Amino acid sequence: MNILDASIVPEHARAVKQEAREFAIEHIEPAAETYYESGKYPWEVLEAGMSANLVAQDIAEEYGGRGFDLPQTLAIYEELYRADASIALTLQLASFGTDIVYKHGTAEQNERYVRPVAENEQITGLAVSEPDSGSDLAGMTTTAEKDGDEWIVNGEKYWVGNAVEADWLTLYAKTGDGDTRYDDYSLFILPTDASGYTVEHIPEKMAYRASKQGHITLNQCRIPDSHLIGDVGDGFEIVTEFFNHGRVDVAGHGLGLAAAAIEEASQFVHNREAWDQQISDFQAVKHDLAEMRMELESARALTWRAAKHVTENNNPGYWAALAKTTATEAAVNCAESAMQLYGGRSVLKENKISRIYRDVRVPVIYEGANNIQRDLIYKQADWS
Repeated sequence: MNILDASIVPEHARAVKQEAREFAIEHIEPAAETYYESGKYPWEVLEAGMSANLVAQDIAEEYGGRGFDLPQTLAIYEELYRADASIALTLQLASFGTDIVYKHGTAEQNERYVRPVAENEQITGLAVSEPDSGSDLAGMTTTAEKDGDEWIVNGEKYWVGNAVEADWLTLYAKTGDGDTRYDDYSLFILPTDASGYTVEHIPEKMAYRASKQGHITLNQCRIPDSHLIGDVGDGFEIVTEFFNHGRVDVAGHGLGLAAAAIEEASQFVHNREAWDQQISDFQAVKHDLAEMRMELESARALTWRAAKHVTENNNPGYWAALAKTTATEAAVNCAESAMQLYGGRSVLKENKISRIYRDVRVPVIYEGANNIQRDLIYKQADWS
């Protein structure tokens, strides 16, 4: 079943899509159930992804990466999340936030921090969300106060991928009282061995179990002024730009999960009988499968259209929100339909559909909950 065919993918992204598919079949699919059961960090698969040049390769070639653009990363994530969302997220988060440093940092920062990530010598993460605030980027309370040639950081960060495992993070913190609530924030490179940095894994999750997030406490944590990324007060604008690209990638998460749900349901109903006929011969079942394909194909067409608009900076916030919301909700709907078609066996942990069902509940939340995306869609749409 060629459910994620390459016909919609720009020609320059097709080769890496095939690389990702082959890697997923060889390394992710065989390991997915084991890592789901154990909840351990999938170091072996991550290292295999590094060896396959599929990790951190959106970093520019001048700093050791392959310079993947948005269509290429989207093509990769469709395939990786189709295999297993939990392991796929671990591979993706190994370089999360480095794009911010590359685009807005200094040459020295890129050499010292970005290059080791591209060369797979370090992994990193992005610290934005807090225990009491997630989607509201202007509602974060972690502060960074200037003290001579250092910044003193106090506060907490939550849901930080690789908070325990990473060598450094890109940190988003409040640095002053600007004219509006949106111009008070700045970004910093935060080494995880800095004094005042303490972290613990967030307790066991019902989904994405092989992807590790952490709860960080920053107590009088000192960061050199040389670790400031860009200019003071530019953090909100920079992170918003970053998430416009990221939300298209998250749409790819949804597409991969939706495709996986359809594949699982199709295999089951075409290989099981009831009332002396194959389940797939029942009209209601055919209609359910048709609806699932309609949702996926519609979401996929929108997502690839959005990738083009975001790449061209054509109302990127609007298109990113459209794609993220539509594709992740298509995944939820496809997974629910697949569970129903699968019947009682769908709840068994040994069956992939049960993992898919749990995992689809997560992308509708991260990188901006979908209700927030609806606000963005309305605000940024042309109603004239």
